[in-house]
Amino acid sequence: MNIYTIKDLNFKNSLIYQNYLKDNPSTGFLKIRAYTANEAIPIVGLKIIVSKDLDGNKVIFYEGITNNSGVIEKIALPAPKLDKNNTEVPNYTKYNIEAITNTGTLNYIINIYENVYVVQAINILPKSGGY
Repeated sequence: MNIYTIKDLNFKNSLIYQNYLKDNPSTGFLKIRAYTANEAIPIVGLKIIVSKDLDGNKVIFYEGITNNSGVIEKIALPAPKLDKNNTEVPNYTKYNIEAITNTGTLNYIINIYENVYVVQAINILPKSGGY
């Protein structure tokens, strides 16, 4: 499996990515909230990677760390257009979230919808010596 980032111009111009954007022409948003001790203490500096597998390749859409409040705000991600005629389940695309701690990686799968702000809470159990 190859690993690409959307910051890589060669990948951005690839047929794989261009086809993905045709299917996901809109934008949805993600907010990360990382805490410990039942949300009493924010996790500062937690590494977060948001990715998706496309044609057997891992594509990294976002990589960053949480701020002093344990938060990463407004991560913009490609999403499909909402179908106004579909009153059941709206169109969405799935992304993988990795929260990397010094004791391992926590994995989450989230659904991103057009013009919707999704919040993913990451609750890390407290351990002596940090997270």
